[in-house]
Amino acid sequence: MIRQTIRRVFGIMTETLKRTTSSELLDVPAKKPKLVPMGISEEKAGITQFINPNVVGFSGSLKTLYSDFQVNEIEPNGNVVHLTDMGIDVGPTKKELRMQERAKFREEIAGKTEEEIAEIKAKRWEEKEEEKKVDSEESKKYNVPDEDREELLKYVTPAELSQIEALFTSGGNMETETTFDDKQQRTELHQLVRRVFDGKLETVTSPENKFRIAIGTKRSRKPRQQQESMHHVDENGVVNYGLGTYKPYLHFTLYKQNRDTMEVANNMAKLLRVNNRFINYAGTKDRRGATCQKFSIHNGKVLRVNGLNKLTKHGFTLGSFSYEDFPLKLGDSNGNQFTIVIRDAQTVDGKGDVEATVSSCFESLKKNGFINYFGMQRFGSFSVSTHEYGKLLLTLNWEEFIEVLLSEQDAVAPASAEARRIWAETRDPEQALAALPHYFVAETAILKTLRHETQNADKKYSKNAYLKSIQAIPRNLRMMYVHAYQAYVWNRVASKRIELYGMNLVEGDLVFEDSQQVLDEDVAYVNDAKVKALTKEDIESGKYTIFDVILSSAGYKIQYPANETLRSVYVETMAKDGLDPFKMARNIKEFSMTGTYRKLMAQAKNLSYDIVKYSDDEKPLIRTDLELLQIKQETNEDVPRLIPNEEGGDKLAVVLQMQLGVSSYATMALREFMRIDTSRYREGLCK
Repeated sequence: MIRQTIRRVFGIMTETLKRTTSSELLDVPAKKPKLVPMGISEEKAGITQFINPNVVGFSGSLKTLYSDFQVNEIEPNGNVVHLTDMGIDVGPTKKELRMQERAKFREEIAGKTEEEIAEIKAKRWEEKEEEKKVDSEESKKYNVPDEDREELLKYVTPAELSQIEALFTSGGNMETETTFDDKQQRTELHQLVRRVFDGKLETVTSPENKFRIAIGTKRSRKPRQQQESMHHVDENGVVNYGLGTYKPYLHFTLYKQNRDTMEVANNMAKLLRVNNRFINYAGTKDRRGATCQKFSIHNGKVLRVNGLNKLTKHGFTLGSFSYEDFPLKLGDSNGNQFTIVIRDAQTVDGKGDVEATVSSCFESLKKNGFINYFGMQRFGSFSVSTHEYGKLLLTLNWEEFIEVLLSEQDAVAPASAEARRIWAETRDPEQALAALPHYFVAETAILKTLRHETQNADKKYSKNAYLKSIQAIPRNLRMMYVHAYQAYVWNRVASKRIELYGMNLVEGDLVFEDSQQVLDEDVAYVNDAKVKALTKEDIESGKYTIFDVILSSAGYKIQYPANETLRSVYVETMAKDGLDPFKMARNIKEFSMTGTYRKLMAQAKNLSYDIVKYSDDEKPLIRTDLELLQIKQETNEDVPRLIPNEEGGDKLAVVLQMQLGVSSYATMALREFMRIDTSRYREGLCK
């Protein structure tokens, strides 16, 4: 029995691998080529310090397979979102029924002569014609429930009621012999006929106060209430496939692999033919991985949304449908649970016991947490960091911003290289735009605007034209640049704070007065929270720890640390860029940075790890939610997420599981855990 179960389990996983080509599964081939430097270094992003006291960490490879990086959203109530079903079972589609019928026919005629096949076809045709005839007769009948029939007979005679029912067969119209002189009685009969016959009949009163009744036209039939039109009731009286009464928002779990959250939302909107603003989620999840999160759709009909599960090429699966009275919105989560495989784990210096090193690093992370840096994702993956663009916007240097954004760079998206070359050589926005793929949103917005502006003899534009083209960039993208600059300054100050004082509290450190939680910096800016600077008495009281300390991101509505040394770091860092932390208001409102607060340190919860031996980098070491569900459906047995050690495996992998808050970066926790540089070009940590 056990052997059979194991065979079925590995059969499912093998089929999953077959459906996904190795080029889709692997971030890097088995033999890694020499990596080309991409993006900026950690030091240039302000990330320089570690809490981990170990001198020697360990290296490894991340995201070799998509299943190596799994993210499950945590709901506000603490529930971890998992894929527990593949939607509702609505039976085969019309297309599938046709295919089944054809397969049955092919089986029926196998080995038959041409005469026998012709006879079978004729018989099947006769059966279908008979079914159509029966269906047609049935469709013309209108069965009135007994209680409604009794109610109608209070107003009309049995003969008149028979004539009314016959309208569904004969069409036309009829007029009652009975007269209705009482207005209240006429009103009641109008309403009764409309209700009993579901609005399919028109009723009017003749000059003689008789009733004229006819089959209603589509125009005359009043639309049903939205809630009624969204209901589905099966033959057993089950409403909406067991989800109960329709409500304005359809919630469900989304499992995706190698897809951006926004990309999935946009694809859903196109497939369902709805505006993408009707589709909401609590936060974005990594593209390069297997992730689970909650989605909601306004006025979503479960049957229609569930049908998306049949479109497997889009890389997502939906489940756990429910109707709710409210939508999801950004920030409606309590963080994420990560399950991460670090393959080919080795000590950085190539010496010592890997397992002992991992154990020591793990205990440090568990005890001391990690510096809550803004991760390298904030700063992009190309030669020019996003915070450099933010600096140019905050210094109101519109022309340089555009020139740098469109410039040729050492490391840049290959698909944009030709357009950049054309711009550098011709300064012709029309030509550059023709060579630029449309998904380069910022560059496209700028070139589309500049092509309608006038150039001078030096092929430059007016200051207003440059500003106009910047404002054509979607607002969320413009704000990403300036927020990246705030993140850069915050990282610099955090590094200096740890370098000078370590984990010790010092006078002037800021804390929240009411132990308020910091909201996700991508969702809401907590700049009106009440904060206080620690005094000597506060520190000696033992009420506060390093995990209560907060640092400000530059802005005009926040309080900076009272510690003069740290205040000077803000001033000196920003002065190099021509900025002043105490003068962050601008005439252009969106570039007036209010600032926010962020915890200096973060702690991972529910930390655990496993050491796994293996030999093949192309074989999965942990199962995804989708694979676990498929195995459960196939074998009716639960299997662990972690795949057992491979016999004779000559490599070690570390499988780390942890839960982080909404504003913390998993890469920064990994950085502290492994004590290694997370810059994208580092060989020790592949991203």
